[in-house]
Amino acid sequence: MFETDAEMSIGVETPLQDEVRDLVAALNEYLIPLSPVEFQFQLTVEQMAHADTIVFIARDLDGKAVGMGALKIHDENYGEVKRMFTVPAVRGTGLGKRLVAAIEAEARQRGLTQLKLETGSTSGFEPAWGVYEACGFTRCGAFADYPNSEFNVFYEKNLTK
Repeated sequence: MFETDAEMSIGVETPLQDEVRDLVAALNEYLIPLSPVEFQFQLTVEQMAHADTIVFIARDLDGKAVGMGALKIHDENYGEVKRMFTVPAVRGTGLGKRLVAAIEAEARQRGLTQLKLETGSTSGFEPAWGVYEACGFTRCGAFADYPNSEFNVFYEKNLTK
């Protein structure tokens, strides 16, 4: 899948590249202070390179990586949105919504019927909630092996509609 507009493109890429490692490091730097580490579930680039995960990278006109998101497939029915991040310079441009749309399109193409995600519940996560809710996700209970804690928020979206 490849999507482009006048300012940025989104495509499936390997996470095993320095620019993606830099995005993951920036995301982790932002997230780690926001909630206890035991309630953070961060995939490494090596984990993102597994066959069950499709990584989307957003690039600006100069080809610089400015955002990412991933689809981790759990089974034939549902996938999980992981590692969503955009650099501060492109926040507010709608790129986060475009990344979620690319992930959703891939999930639909693969026949998945539901997308889920886990994010934080503390101050600092409000922009993420806004993106997910604007993309049609609704809050739900814990799923997979995530603990149900005061530090986590869970979302889902039915893809059969």
